[in-house]
Amino acid sequence: MTSNTATAAYKRNSDDIGWEYGFFPDKNKLDRVKCNLCGKVISGGISRFKQHIAHVPGNVTACPNSTKDDQLKIRNYLNEGKIKKIAKHTHDKALRSEAMQELHDSVDVDETKDFLGFKAPNVIGPMDTYANKINPEEALKKGKGKKVDLNDIVRKDRILACHKFISRWAYKTSISFHALEDDSFKMMLEVIGQFGTGIPPPTRYSLSDPLLKLEVERTKFLLKRNEEEWKEIGCSIMTDAWFDRKRRSIMNLCVNSKMGTMFLSSKECSSEAHTSQHIFDYVESCIKQVGPEHVVHVVTDNTTNNMGAAKLLKEKRPTIFSTSCATDTINLMLEGIGGLPRFKKILDQCHTPKPRTAETFWGGGCHISLEQAPSSFLLASVPIYDDLRIQVILKASISFEAGEIISI
Repeated sequence: MTSNTATAAYKRNSDDIGWEYGFFPDKNKLDRVKCNLCGKVISGGISRFKQHIAHVPGNVTACPNSTKDDQLKIRNYLNEGKIKKIAKHTHDKALRSEAMQELHDSVDVDETKDFLGFKAPNVIGPMDTYANKINPEEALKKGKGKKVDLNDIVRKDRILACHKFISRWAYKTSISFHALEDDSFKMMLEVIGQFGTGIPPPTRYSLSDPLLKLEVERTKFLLKRNEEEWKEIGCSIMTDAWFDRKRRSIMNLCVNSKMGTMFLSSKECSSEAHTSQHIFDYVESCIKQVGPEHVVHVVTDNTTNNMGAAKLLKEKRPTIFSTSCATDTINLMLEGIGGLPRFKKILDQCHTPKPRTAETFWGGGCHISLEQAPSSFLLASVPIYDDLRIQVILKASISFEAGEIISI
């Protein structure tokens, strides 16, 4: 094993730029990083090691062998990290402010402070480590308890206590970890913290009816900005048809503008024929809802009924132009190419099942799963790649990589 291979084995699996200049000399001591340039071992982790390369004074000695380009590269990276931290702090502060403003708008905090449990931030001393432990079971038994503020000297232990119960709830109910990074989750924690202990959870009925209606009204209010933009620069209407797990046919219409894509309408049409007239009537109703003077463009699939609907739209509204979806166009092109006689026989042969020890294989550094293949074209390309890989072994003049198939 070469020295490069050995050092690479002790690098953390991270895209941090610091690992271009150092590695772990001892995999059991992950706070020490050895410099590739000068050989010095820096304690304090990768953050302090980057200061060593960039010649940042104060915490660590400067690397004598780092060039001006290396120093500038690391300094720029550190500055970008500081900017991101400041932006995140500002964003979180704005979220807390928005949550508090929404809370103040919904209730009169001054008049209902004692009744609802709202409280102003206060400073709690070290004795609160023992006097005011976070214990929801105790609060549930008693029905009420002392209110707890997270902004105190012993916040680390108390935050950990809260996180244990949050994680327990997430594990038990199979909540995605990405959900905990959502802004609405952070706002929820802020509002619950301001309420205090003893808050009752919402019922299933309230989530499915009254609270849902309130959130729909709030969403409509937030989307007013999108509608204002439609009036200024126009928008596009996009159609989509798909089948759910119960094989019900569903048609969706969305509005796209510079501010993003907004869901507009959806309807089940399993019992109706998807004729050109039917699609045209649905699109026309949504155009009237948005405003014909605001719609510039309509995007549809390339099926015959959609093309017929596009012709009807052109006759009815000549100022609105219609185009087909580029992704669907490429998909149809590939299907058409696969249907040509010179290719169809090969594709049919490649579709023939082949014995495999598992439903996955490795090739060209890419791991492909048949169950996760996004399209029929990729499903067809998997056995094709198997055949071509064998040819590559037999004939070195053939150059082929799995990534080329996947990128298509």
